[in-house]
Amino acid sequence: MLPVDSQTGWQMPKKTVPSKTSKRKAATTPATNTEKASKGHRAIASNAPTTAPVAQPKNTPSATTASATATTSSARASLSAEAALSFLRDTKGLVSWALSDLTRTLNISREEAGRAVALLQIQGYVRPEAQKSGEWITTPSGETVAGARTPRFDRASVDGALATLKQRIEETNKDHDAKFEVTRAVGFGDFLLKDRTRAQAADVGIELVRKNRERTTDKIAVPHSAVEAREEQSFLRQLRGRSALINLKLYADWMGKRTHQKLF
Repeated sequence: MLPVDSQTGWQMPKKTVPSKTSKRKAATTPATNTEKASKGHRAIASNAPTTAPVAQPKNTPSATTASATATTSSARASLSAEAALSFLRDTKGLVSWALSDLTRTLNISREEAGRAVALLQIQGYVRPEAQKSGEWITTPSGETVAGARTPRFDRASVDGALATLKQRIEETNKDHDAKFEVTRAVGFGDFLLKDRTRAQAADVGIELVRKNRERTTDKIAVPHSAVEAREEQSFLRQLRGRSALINLKLYADWMGKRTHQKLF
């Protein structure tokens, strides 16, 4: 499996690092005629005029690879990796799913969904369902990278945990000693699928702003230092408590775009 870029989340192709030739000391013995000729040839080559482009070697990437690269760049630009993986997490327990499920869940166009699926397939996270045309299957690798778990909680318990979290948010916002204020909270996950009797822990996106600080767009949910980043994570852990039914993370725009339940 290829390494995942920490900024975009999409897998990045391995970069070929040019080998470093070691510097050797010049030989003490006189150069042979062959060596002198070789050096003279290199000097001429360096001063020679630029020639027409040489034909590409046989191992030049094919048109298919170039097309896949274009698809990758396009998918990165239109859909975040976190959003795509959140959908794969929701598919845990499903035999297969259709492109329409992806468009509906993430609230994206069919074209965007098609590009995303093509990229996920290239990475080995999804594959076509052989028995059903137009259906897809999330692979074990896809479930692993998405952090999917076997649905084991009943939906009533998950709903109860979200209600408790909502109350805790309201109480925290009234606490003058709290370092942060919650400005938005949305829950999402397979608990929103009405045909599920069991669900995984709900994901909750929490938007924070430090109290007694002027609220501007660039100061919401963006750490200003490593210290503040740790304080935010500590705040989220306290807000979550010991509940295994919810996972809290800093809010991102895609969370409010995909299907979700507004908590605050």
